[in-house]
Amino acid sequence: MAEGGDENTLLKTEKQRLSCEDLDKIEPISPEEEKEEGVLEGEFAKSSQTEAEKEEGVSPTTESSEDMDKIRQFFAEKLHIGSLANELKVLETVDFEGVMKYIRDGCCKNIVTMAGAGMSTSAGIPDFRSPGSGLYDNLAKYDLPRPEAVFDIDFFRKQPEPFFDLARSLYPSELKPTLCHRFIRLLEQKGLLLRHYTQNIDTLERAAGVSDDKIVEAHGTFHTSHCTGCRREYDQQWMKEQIFSTDLPRCQSCEAVVKPDIVFFGESLPARFFELVSDDLRRCDLLIILGTSLVVQPFATLVDRVQDTCPRLLVNKEKVGRPSVLMRLFGQKGLDFDSASNYRDVCWLGTCDDGARAMAAALGWEEDLRKLESEAGGPP
Repeated sequence: MAEGGDENTLLKTEKQRLSCEDLDKIEPISPEEEKEEGVLEGEFAKSSQTEAEKEEGVSPTTESSEDMDKIRQFFAEKLHIGSLANELKVLETVDFEGVMKYIRDGCCKNIVTMAGAGMSTSAGIPDFRSPGSGLYDNLAKYDLPRPEAVFDIDFFRKQPEPFFDLARSLYPSELKPTLCHRFIRLLEQKGLLLRHYTQNIDTLERAAGVSDDKIVEAHGTFHTSHCTGCRREYDQQWMKEQIFSTDLPRCQSCEAVVKPDIVFFGESLPARFFELVSDDLRRCDLLIILGTSLVVQPFATLVDRVQDTCPRLLVNKEKVGRPSVLMRLFGQKGLDFDSASNYRDVCWLGTCDDGARAMAAALGWEEDLRKLESEAGGPP
């Protein structure tokens, strides 16, 4: 009896392992790819059509589509794709209300949030990539070899002036936290926030009152600065005064340029990121992604590192997160909103502030959020 039980357990384990491995290889396709696939199938069918079929008026495209549906169904049954999705599903409905009910019912205690530039645009900080208004589109006056060079560490060492000129528009001088920043603090107050990972360097999470230990500034921060020569540390107030003066920030000990602790291209992410990310994402039971294009690595890969049972909610102006062909080759699955096999990915389209309002309303936290919104608060 024991042997039989062990054998059944082993077979079940192997079955699940096969399903997971094959699921990793089978990716949902975008509408554009699906359209292209349909065109190719039709062309193939046309080229294969016999003279007899042509005379009888048989539609090759229809038959080809039916054949492809049968093939997809066959593999789905053999690989147990549907049953595996049902086993992993934790949301009653795979939509915004389903995610909100998941929170209301107390099903999650370790929410991880991921934030990009879209979370801070309503505070007056431009994002990097919006046509016409993004920072990269407004760098022509610097005559840079490429827009990104302003954040390239090698370029900075040779010519730091463009960065500090640009920093005046980046630095949170009189800026106040957005409603969405307040919502992150509200998640902490409710005891639900495990960690807030942000690409932003504006320190507005701190200004909103989110605890330092809850924040991982993946791309660094203006909160501290260091001399590029002797590594002497300077605080945020000192750097603020230097940025808004006409002189380059110079070390008081060795006269080398002092650089804010933001991550430039060519630099490693902060040690704190690597110290926390693996355990945080293993424990994460709801991932909320806010205002990011999910194109900058390795930050964008975080969506793939949560458990298979973890729901993922994107709050953004457009759907993002579908991996490129190259990313798929490296095992990145990305977000899957529209396929029939989706059991956990939800997209709420709109601004981060509107998304925060919608979440607060659905959770019955509107008054709590209003109180936080009425608080004074801003960077030092």
